[in-house]
Amino acid sequence: MTDRVQTDRPWLFRTYAGHSTAKASNALYRGNLAKGQTGLSVAFDLPTQTGYDSDHELSGGEVGKVGVPVCHLGDMRALFDAIPLDQMNTSMTINATAPWLLALYIAVAEEQGADITALQGTVQNDIIKEYLSRGTYICPPAPSMRMITDVAAYTREHLPKWNPMNVCSYHLQEAGATPEQELAFALATATAVLDDLKGKVPAEHFPDMVGRISFFVNAGIRFVTELCKMRAFVALWDEICRDRYGVKDEKFRRFRYGVQVNSLGLTEQQPENNVYRILIEMLAVTLSKNARARAVQLPAWNEALGLPRPWDQQWSLRMQQILAYETDLLEFDDLFDGNPAIEAKVATLIDGARAELAAIDGMGGAVEAIAYMKGRLVDSNAARIAGIETGRTTVVGVNRYQSGEPSPLTAGDDAIMVADAAAEADQLYRLAAWKAARDPQAVRAALADLRQAATDGSNIMPPSIRAARAGVTTGEWADVIRTAFGQYRAPTGVSAAMSNRTEDLDDIRARVDAVSAKLGRKLKFLVGKPGLDGHSNGAEQIATRARDCGMEIAYDGIRLTPDELVQSALEGQVHVIGLSILSGSHMPLIESMMTKLRAAGLGDIPVIAGGIIPEDDAQKLRSMGVARIYTPKDFRLNQIMDDIVTLVDRHHIAAE
Repeated sequence: MTDRVQTDRPWLFRTYAGHSTAKASNALYRGNLAKGQTGLSVAFDLPTQTGYDSDHELSGGEVGKVGVPVCHLGDMRALFDAIPLDQMNTSMTINATAPWLLALYIAVAEEQGADITALQGTVQNDIIKEYLSRGTYICPPAPSMRMITDVAAYTREHLPKWNPMNVCSYHLQEAGATPEQELAFALATATAVLDDLKGKVPAEHFPDMVGRISFFVNAGIRFVTELCKMRAFVALWDEICRDRYGVKDEKFRRFRYGVQVNSLGLTEQQPENNVYRILIEMLAVTLSKNARARAVQLPAWNEALGLPRPWDQQWSLRMQQILAYETDLLEFDDLFDGNPAIEAKVATLIDGARAELAAIDGMGGAVEAIAYMKGRLVDSNAARIAGIETGRTTVVGVNRYQSGEPSPLTAGDDAIMVADAAAEADQLYRLAAWKAARDPQAVRAALADLRQAATDGSNIMPPSIRAARAGVTTGEWADVIRTAFGQYRAPTGVSAAMSNRTEDLDDIRARVDAVSAKLGRKLKFLVGKPGLDGHSNGAEQIATRARDCGMEIAYDGIRLTPDELVQSALEGQVHVIGLSILSGSHMPLIESMMTKLRAAGLGDIPVIAGGIIPEDDAQKLRSMGVARIYTPKDFRLNQIMDDIVTLVDRHHIAAE
């Protein structure tokens, strides 16, 4: 028996992680590295992503929920304690505050005595997809683009191994993008960035900067299509680099990407089936050698239920290691070259992507086409949901093969991890101590320098690094940016979405009309997203379907305070309120909302809630007066619409 020879190095093994506090996240990272993880992927909490300190009004209930809070240099220092940064490859999922988090990272590396030029990793730094799908933007598109390319120009000079931007099509698919849209919207984003970067780096260095743009993509369950999508990405990117930017060296035209497989398709029902889904989706980005991912991070099987435990993350890591080290995958050349079915599908995807790219270019590029792209995503997501509702799309355990044994993996009180209830108080205490201990004069001087750079067009990175060293906080840095560049509210996509007026809605429309007649005006539904959660896909689909059922909709997008939503309910004289919260902060936000509604004399308006809400929390919400609760298992939107009409009708009868 001959020894096996591994001809290719495996991709980087990552898990996307961060929670509670920097100290707790550091322990998690060190544990994962000890288990064989080869790169870090840092999740930041929503206040950090949107430029607020943990003690800001909007941060309440969100601190440490979907990632780690990093308010200042001390937090970043604790996050990477005993992890030598010049020996680590770190991916930071950060966008609006990317210059600031990179500045903190550099400052910590300096403290460690690291060679800064040796730092390897990536900041996501993709604001355009935030306007389209994720919602953690701060500023309007033009200054946001400026900061993206400031980071790129700075890394060219000082961090030669760093990827200054990770074009993130991952969230586009999570928002419903078709493969053609994911290809086109991501490539349009990359070209918009490179077009802006051209004037910030010397011409002889521009090809190298083209080669340092990386991508972060999504791999869904349609295995062949996803494999072909990656091959289409490779072909289109090579074409763009060669023809649009004149890059001659093939090494600078390589499509470099990392991947997290699709979380949208993970099911609350029969969640153990998610293990198979994750494996199949990983194969799509690893089997094709000529389009193989350079880094892979996998969700945990139980993410549709709540926060995964370290054991759950370990299980996902072991899946990668088994594929890389136990199979012979890495010993062979590309398995799909010359396959006529693959080549035909790749060609079809390329043609569809080119058509979308032409439409976007005709509008002036990605920055100018944000409203168009958002509307396209809302339409595509509506079509996806309709396919599941009608059964045209099979989801095992959801709309077919629903009967079965209960999952033993979800039994017991410790089946999912619960965020530390004391973590937010601990973070606030340490933040106050940090502010009290720093030199206020140094802070003022650093913020003045930052303000000057923002105003005069200088690169934002050097003053950001000086601010990090001086003890400036995330909120203080972002306040300067907000003041200099202004805040922005992205289009919701709901008004631009096509109507899905089908025969399936006739009965519900008749009920809406009947209840509206009783009310004396059209039934009005307020859809609200309190707090910092920017995952608006569910809210958009609810608002769009309710509109198509004949309701009048009030939906102002993301990131609103309970006070603002109560005021909207008052001014709009709404009949029912729906709250969508997917960050895990449903308890404090809905409790605040219910209290404020009662104080405003609106306590009798029916309130419904949607999110990843464990049953214990659901019971508590019902005791607060929440009338209906929906989780990812409730995919039948028409049933939700029918429930809403019934709630309003009963409330009207009770009020008479």
